Parts: sequence; structure tokens; C-alpha cells
Amino acid sequence: MNGIDKIFFGAYANKGVNFDLAAGEIHALLGENGAGKTTLMNVLSGIYAPDGGTVRVEGREVRFRSPRDAIDRGIGMVHQHFMLIPVLSVWENIILSMRGLPFVTDKRGTAEKIMELSERYSLLVDPEAMVWTLSIGERQRVEILKMLYRGMKVLILDEPTSVLTPREVRVFFAALRKMTEAGHGIVIISHKIEEILSIAGRMTILRKGERVATVDAEGATRETLARMMVGRELKNAEKMGTPRSREAVLSCRGLSVRNDRGARALDDVSFDLREGEILGLAGVAGNAQDELCEALAGLRPIDAGGIILQGKDITGLGPREFIDRGMSYIPADRKGTGLVSTMSVMENAALKSYWKKPAAERKFLINWKYVADMTRRLIAAFDVQTPSPDAPVRNLSGGNMQKLMLARELSGKPSVILAMHPVWGLDVGATEFVRERLLEERARGAGILMISEDLDEMLLLADRIMVISRGRIMGIVEEPKSVSKERIGLMMAGTPMDGIDRAEAAV
Repeated sequence: MNGIDKIFFGAYANKGVNFDLAAGEIHALLGENGAGKTTLMNVLSGIYAPDGGTVRVEGREVRFRSPRDAIDRGIGMVHQHFMLIPVLSVWENIILSMRGLPFVTDKRGTAEKIMELSERYSLLVDPEAMVWTLSIGERQRVEILKMLYRGMKVLILDEPTSVLTPREVRVFFAALRKMTEAGHGIVIISHKIEEILSIAGRMTILRKGERVATVDAEGATRETLARMMVGRELKNAEKMGTPRSREAVLSCRGLSVRNDRGARALDDVSFDLREGEILGLAGVAGNAQDELCEALAGLRPIDAGGIILQGKDITGLGPREFIDRGMSYIPADRKGTGLVSTMSVMENAALKSYWKKPAAERKFLINWKYVADMTRRLIAAFDVQTPSPDAPVRNLSGGNMQKLMLARELSGKPSVILAMHPVWGLDVGATEFVRERLLEERARGAGILMISEDLDEMLLLADRIMVISRGRIMGIVEEPKSVSKERIGLMMAGTPMDGIDRAEAAV
């Protein structure tokens, strides 16, 4: 790619960018949210036509009119926001729109090939499962399997490890190395500098749509790369002091919930979230974290048990009542659940307050002047990069969507914050910003339930860590820094804390 320009609404998303990829290489793209990384790869994958510059594949200049043209040349992209049809099965999504298929599809043969690929690369998923029933982590596996099934020569991965555990990342990286040994070229868009240093041979850094540098991984450090990405030195977030009290701001007692398939997802879950603490919930993706948060936000019916918020039983109330009583929910799926992509930035900012004064002028009437002023304040406070409050949310980068959602959810001084993967897909600068905001909320006295598969993040921010496996709580680690990642990993794999304690005592 030589001198690539891409312009949206008169502004450069990419300006004169050069990028190259060799066969058998893993090349990483680093940069802040909105730096133009995904836009550049959307050009390479045929989603966007460049406004300037050229693209060459195997030495020949190409002009892609659509993603199909890129796929025909062996270039495929796994997007950060998944491109799957929820009402179709896994195998149907994988072969959807493939050319050359027979009129009657060999379902059994297709499923067997998918299973063979999933086992080879440890991306286990049921080929006959409906996509809408899958967790975010499982959906990501389907997207990767789709590219592997189609035999892509160039594989572009946008934030591929965001929902993987450390062990899954190691297995996944081993699969990528096997692919490069077979001659595949792989581009990874990521914000996890430590992971990139362990897997990539070269790294290209973008800032504000322009290429800053292309460097070899050998000799590069986290500090130098972060400085090139954001143009300044970064500081580490630190917890100050201990939780202000042992009083529970949120209590769950014997909570049992079913998933979308009708099967029991949560089984007799009980815990207390204290005022002014961050309680981390660790677990492998798909172990009922979504169902727990949806139940706590009033979005999913409860089979048994109860929820107490600030001393009041709110079991069975609707989402609006949960919000009015101080509950804030930051879902993992910002594009599908947290925001409405067809609405504007301003309309999304008002989703949690449009029925209340001062946003509600009179019944059924919204005070749009107040909402516009509020939106501008949130945009400024959370550094949301958007052309205007009236811009459609779908035009924002993933990181700016996340910052808009956080701005909305934290603006009302909630007493409880349910934060699912709050820094998922964010660059190092935005991650620093979000962590500082969560710690500010903790210092203010909010109770924060933080769901993450990133144990490093857990150990950095959480006052206590609760581990979930197969919908049951394996135990709560009261002093996170006193235990190893391996110990927490055993609990994530289904070993209760008391079982580990008995085994250690026996030794």
C-alpha cells in the first residue's frame, strides 16, 4: 500500500500512508482509537475505495470494488464488530456467500471440516449452534474460522485477543505461527503492546491518520511504542487507599437465571458489592457473565433469588427502575447493546435520561437544547472524537463508541456500575483515561462490578476478585496480590477455591 488517502466529511482518516506485508509475516498496526488503523485495513479488504494511493498484491496493482474482490485475491478481514447473521447457524454463517457451492449443500461434510479446523487451532465451537446463542468470545471464533475455511492468504485481525484468556491467547498465537510457517501473511490491529511484542515481527504505528514509523519488534519496548502512539509519556493507574466501608451497596442472594436457550445459566449465585470498591469478576468467556449482568441491570428475568440495591429489594423491577435507583450498565457489546448505531451521538447520549427532568421538558417532549448542551459537555469531558453531536454513532471508531457509552453511563453519579470489559478495544491512551475514571468513581463511593478476562487488569484495579465458572462462583479472592495467576486460572477452569486450599494443605 503506497500513499493511501481516505477522506470522510472533508477530514483525512488516512493521509499518505505506506504499509507492506510479506508472506510468512505477522505485521501489527498500532495507534490510538481514530488513528486510522481499521480504515487502512478496510481499504486493503475492499470495504473502502482509497481516495488516493495504490494497492498492490503480489506485485500487481489492484482496485477492489467490494470485499468479494479482495476475498477472491485471498485477503480476508475479521472485524472487531462481528459480521455474522444471528438467526443462522455457525456452519451457515461460515459458508454464506461463498462462490462455487453446489445447489444442495453437504451439511455433514461442511460441519466436519469446520470441526477439524476448530480442533486444529483450538477454536472450539459447535457448527450447528445458532449464532445468537453464542457468547462474544464464541462469535469471534466463528469469524476466524470463516477466514480459515475460505483459505485466505492474507488474514487481517482487528483486536483478535480482546475476549480471550491468557491461555487462549497463547494457543491462538501458536495457531498464527503455524499459519505463517505455511506462508500466510497476517495483520493484527491491536492495543495490547505486550502481546504484540511477543507475536509480531514488525509494527507500524499510526497517529492522526499518518504513519509515524515502522519498527522491528526486536529492540522495541512498551514505553517507546506507547510514546509513538500517543505522542507523550503515559502514567500508570493506581488504586489509592482501601474501600471506604464494608457496607454492601449491592447484594445478590441465591440468584438463578436461564440463558437464551432456556437452560440454567446462573446457579445459586450470592455475593456483596461494597461501597467504594472494585469487585472483579474473572472467568472464561461464555460462563454466564452476560446473564449475570443482564439480571443485575433488570434486563433478564430471574428464576430464583433476589437483588438488593442500597438496602431495597429491586427484584423483578424493570430496567428503568434499576436506572432510577442508581444502577449503571456498561455492556460488552457497545455496538449492538450499548449504543444504537443508526442514531446520532446526541440521541445516544440521552438514552438513559430522556424521560427525566431536565431532559424531559413535559410528558412525551424532550428538551433538545438541554440534551445538546449535555452531549457537548460529555464529548469534551471524555474526549469523544466526533465531527458533531449530530453525527451518526456508526461513523465513530470503536474506541470513541466506548468513550461515548462510558460518558453516558458515568455522568449520573451512579451508586453501582456494572462494567463489562470497560477497556475492550481501547488504545493505551484511552485505556489510561478509562481506568482513571473508574478509580475516580471508586473514590467517590460507587461500587463497581468489573467483568474482564484480562487478569493483569484485574490485579491492577480490583480490590477483590470473584471467579465464575459454569454459572457458579468458585470463590472470592480477598487479597488479589497475594495469589498467583495460575491459582485464579484453576478457579476459572472450574476448581473451587476451597478445593485448591485443601490440595495445597495436603502438600
